[in-house]
Amino acid sequence: MRAEKHLLHLFRFCPRCGSGAFAENDSQSKRCESCGFVYYFNPKGAVAGIVTDDNGRILVCRRAKEPAKGSLDLPGGFMNPAETAEEALVREIREETGLTVTESQYLFSLPNVYPYSGLDVHTIDLFFVCRVAPDGNLNPQDDVAECRFMPRDEISPDDFGLSSVRTGIERFLKMSPNHR
Repeated sequence: MRAEKHLLHLFRFCPRCGSGAFAENDSQSKRCESCGFVYYFNPKGAVAGIVTDDNGRILVCRRAKEPAKGSLDLPGGFMNPAETAEEALVREIREETGLTVTESQYLFSLPNVYPYSGLDVHTIDLFFVCRVAPDGNLNPQDDVAECRFMPRDEISPDDFGLSSVRTGIERFLKMSPNHR
């Protein structure tokens, strides 16, 4: 049986002093035996927007890049430092679709693992239901190949490539069908 890799297995040197004596401290951290610096591997914040229109349809996007290239997704992405979740939601939806969020409501959160540059980035994905300005021009941009509004009854959670988004859309579809 293969031993599970430490979350920080790619981090071999202390980021404070550069020492190679950067060893496992516990399952979520490493400690430098030279200077005492401890680094914890905490989840990165991310947002996902469930954008609905007046007919109750949901905006879905097709991923243009790995991971899960070609699968369906919701608009969203990583939060930046000093940015609220709501600010990240507005920015990500504009960057990926060209649309402007006019209102949003927090729904729930789900953990996720997002493979990036050879590292499994653990995230906490915050899901929001939101509306966009009616005069917006839907235009796939950034890491989105295409986007469109789909009727709820045509959406299959299995078509979503990221596990948290798959679970999130499934959970949302089970909510009141009138939730907009």
